[in-house]
Amino acid sequence: MTKSSVPTSPRALSVKQWHKVLHAYRTPNRLRSALELALTLVPFTVFWILAWASFHYGFWWGLLLTVPAAGFLLRLFMIQHDCGHGAFLAHRPSDDWIGRFIGVLTMTPYDYWRRAHAEHHASSGNLDHRGVGDISTLTVEEYRALNWRGRLGYRLYRHPFVMFVIGPIWLFIFKQRLPVGMMRSGAMPWLSTMLTNLAIAIAAAILIWLMGPVAFFAVHLPVVVMAGAAGIWLFFVQHQFEETTWSREPGWDFGEAALHGSSNYVLPRPLAWLTGHIGIHHVHHLASRVPYYRLPEVLRDHPELAEIGKIGFWESLKCVRYALWDEASRRMVSFRQARLMAG
Repeated sequence: MTKSSVPTSPRALSVKQWHKVLHAYRTPNRLRSALELALTLVPFTVFWILAWASFHYGFWWGLLLTVPAAGFLLRLFMIQHDCGHGAFLAHRPSDDWIGRFIGVLTMTPYDYWRRAHAEHHASSGNLDHRGVGDISTLTVEEYRALNWRGRLGYRLYRHPFVMFVIGPIWLFIFKQRLPVGMMRSGAMPWLSTMLTNLAIAIAAAILIWLMGPVAFFAVHLPVVVMAGAAGIWLFFVQHQFEETTWSREPGWDFGEAALHGSSNYVLPRPLAWLTGHIGIHHVHHLASRVPYYRLPEVLRDHPELAEIGKIGFWESLKCVRYALWDEASRRMVSFRQARLMAG
């Protein structure tokens, strides 16, 4: 199917039609994928070692190198993310083992995360199926029905300091050490988390033995926390913007939720590259098997998609105030807006 043979309005296309259009972008270039991995893993390793060397020889300013190291760790997570969708090499065993290896570096048990993330894709924007692999979101009416303790807990959860500072520490260092949410889902989540924990412990023990505990934690802890904070921020902006969409069954539709419930987060080119173009999130949700480095091709060939859910960097900073879904106006609102609506 050629570009000219399909309607130009995104809303005019059915999910089936979009799948046909985007199917042509699903095939990865395996040489390109290998190069992408090398261009991410090597700089991460170099910046990490340089940060340690600077600290070791007393040049504490060298710890600033943990910032680019965190950026490349974030990019490694984006490669792990593509592996989870079977999009990186389009060869499931290879994708899985690359994902598991990267999962040790990102402290994210690959198989456990892959299942949770698949549930997120299958239920994104569905008010009747919230809570797995997403950011907890209440409706205005649900929030009003809570007692004062429940409201306080939700407001604390939604506070930027908790979400983007405490959140990554809790998630990547503590929570993912157990298969939370899948404790009774068979052996796979336990094997994934426990084997990842074992690999992390072995790698950390070797590095601590070589460089000492103070140097190891002085370098690696800020790298993990900064990369985690950036990852949570990206995920937040991708789904918690004002004009996102949530629906209840039977009105929920996968295509509508994918196209209009995920943002097109426009970042400067260096940041777009470093984040694996995950900002083109509406296309990713429509066709998760498209390799991340081909997502810009989709917008180039189908510019009508580029204007949907478009959010710039400065505009994205306003998203932190949105905390509740208002079913009446069908938009995200702040706590203050919800209070004013109540009169």
